[in-house]
Amino acid sequence: MVKISVLYKNAENAKFDIDYFLNLHIPLLKSVIGDKAANMAVDQGLAGGTPPPFIAMAHLYFNTMEDFQAAMSSGAETIMNDIPNYTNCEPVIQISEVKI
Repeated sequence: MVKISVLYKNAENAKFDIDYFLNLHIPLLKSVIGDKAANMAVDQGLAGGTPPPFIAMAHLYFNTMEDFQAAMSSGAETIMNDIPNYTNCEPVIQISEVKI
């Protein structure tokens, strides 16, 4: 399994509209990737420092890297173009292989 993590780092001037993210961006993402994702989760930072190191994180799980690439092949630009609508943070993207 492959996990795509999109992390939004907290900073002094960071702005993040969690309502927009949950109610508009995530549905847009779902419309782009369709049923290719095996699972998805969104986290909002609460602790781990004051303030927490990340405002929010999104995790998308795919059975294979090919599934991820197919899901994003036609809609990545649409997803990326929506980012300024909810944050001024530069997302950090990590692709991982899930071991357990």
